[in-house]
Amino acid sequence: MHCETRFAVTKRLERDSETHQIKAVIFDFIGTLANVIDYDMESSKMKLAQAIIEAGFETSTEEFLQAYSQAHEKYRVIRYEQLVEVTNAVWISEALNRLGFSTKPEDINIKTAVNAFFEDYIETLELRPCAKNVLRKLSATHKLGLISNFTFAPVVYAGLKKLDINQYFNVILVSDDAGWRKPNINIFKEALGRLKVTAEETVYVGDSPQEDIKGAKAIGMKTIFVPSQFYTLENLSESKQKPDLIVKDLCELCKEMPKLANRKIT
Repeated sequence: MHCETRFAVTKRLERDSETHQIKAVIFDFIGTLANVIDYDMESSKMKLAQAIIEAGFETSTEEFLQAYSQAHEKYRVIRYEQLVEVTNAVWISEALNRLGFSTKPEDINIKTAVNAFFEDYIETLELRPCAKNVLRKLSATHKLGLISNFTFAPVVYAGLKKLDINQYFNVILVSDDAGWRKPNINIFKEALGRLKVTAEETVYVGDSPQEDIKGAKAIGMKTIFVPSQFYTLENLSESKQKPDLIVKDLCELCKEMPKLANRKIT
């Protein structure tokens, strides 16, 4: 076997360096970039039932919410076991059909009811400290993406606009649109394809050990774990997932991320 020429060695080292260059950063949304402050799920359910009744469906609040809970549980199992997304309109339609009505998820009255359900949730979203500053800085040097597990994509778009951070992302991918839920690698593949980068050129930042860290590592991304109101360092330890980097909050992110530049994926 002949030895490599100095030129060949130089070119190979250049390619290796390029392989480790971070070209894109993908974020989770809820928990990672935004907190949910004082959200009342029961109040949202009551607004949902009210919207259904006002649309002309002759049912009681109690009767509808019982059927809705049954449909929700059915699809919750499907969503978490099969890692596919099923939007709220499907649950509502099934709940109404259980009560003897004939509906489809596409019905305008159901879409209106879903919007009513999420009105309060959008209002409770609040940026985590340093989130906007981090996105502003990183967007000047990297492609930015966002992957969110959410059953109704308009909530994510409205939330990003409300928090005034939508302009920083080159790609926004919501499980409702994609059909897959994190940690299914298909949703990560879709994001990489849209960003036109490889997994090895990408860092993923998230707060869920299973959905974010496990999913991103499975496809070959470097990962950063950020503790949140939903997941703590204790949760991370219990999960046995090992991110490439742990930061205490987003304010540390830009300072700590360069440590990943030449680190092998663990």
